[in-house]
Amino acid sequence: MTSALVLLDHDRGALSDTALQAVAFAGSLGFDLEPVLIGDGAESLVPELGGLGVSKVHVIGHELLTDFAPEAWGDSLAQLVVVSGAKVAITTGTDRGNEVMAHLGAILDQPMVANVTKADPGAPWKLSRIRWGGSLFEHVELEAPFQLLTVAPHSWEALEPDSSPAPAVEHFEPTLDETAARTRVVDRVTLNAGITLATAPVVVSGGRGVGSAEGFAPLEELASMLGGVVGCSRVVTNNGWRPHTDQVGQTGTRIAPELYIACGISGAIQHWVGAMASKKILAINTDPEANMMSKADYAVVGDLHEVVPALIKALK
Repeated sequence: MTSALVLLDHDRGALSDTALQAVAFAGSLGFDLEPVLIGDGAESLVPELGGLGVSKVHVIGHELLTDFAPEAWGDSLAQLVVVSGAKVAITTGTDRGNEVMAHLGAILDQPMVANVTKADPGAPWKLSRIRWGGSLFEHVELEAPFQLLTVAPHSWEALEPDSSPAPAVEHFEPTLDETAARTRVVDRVTLNAGITLATAPVVVSGGRGVGSAEGFAPLEELASMLGGVVGCSRVVTNNGWRPHTDQVGQTGTRIAPELYIACGISGAIQHWVGAMASKKILAINTDPEANMMSKADYAVVGDLHEVVPALIKALK
């Protein structure tokens, strides 16, 4: 059976929220799945992979792989491809995943297809993927001796590990030159503790309709009551009302909360790309024809400065 290497992104021993989505996607293709973990803290994750239908896990270790280093990760994967004989490599299409796979494709001199949502592994492969910030679905055919894909985040439900025995571990130490780690994480600064925009179960966002930085006070209160965080649209950051770290969208943070409350946001395509993975969307806007209103599960036609305080009052 053809083997598929599935790179699982992690942060010092903590799997990313989207890592196991790539396993679900790869499993649907009928391959013999071989997850790959790289760097410090990697081996501690192996017990968490029981019940995923994998027989072994590759753990790549090296003194230059202490933290995320895209070139070194790509080089390590390329060497593992040769040793393992795998014909497919897959990971989630996050910023990190796409960067590592781009390096792998360059090293192997093979094409890479990013943000795939569906695949039919025939001869040739038939793929569907997201392009142009989510405004275009492209159907392509891929002919290559080695298939290199990234999976569009949140396009597949992540597999849930269980208490099954952990898969076997195969250690691999690549040969790496110092230059492979010229781009790597060397330090971290925690700006905010607790939940983040990317992980919050509820996000309350404001757009141009909020009117000012001070106008976000009711949104902050509502988000706090719901156990969530505040986000915003690009125009808000452009106006200096909120920092860029709060921006939801193609050039900001892509979110997938249980509930997204969009207040005074028209819903331009760039913003929609960042919010479309939300489980439920509530839009509040005075314009019933706004793009966000037509895409939302629930829509309130009204002034957010009246609706949001009313929601807070009702919750209290």
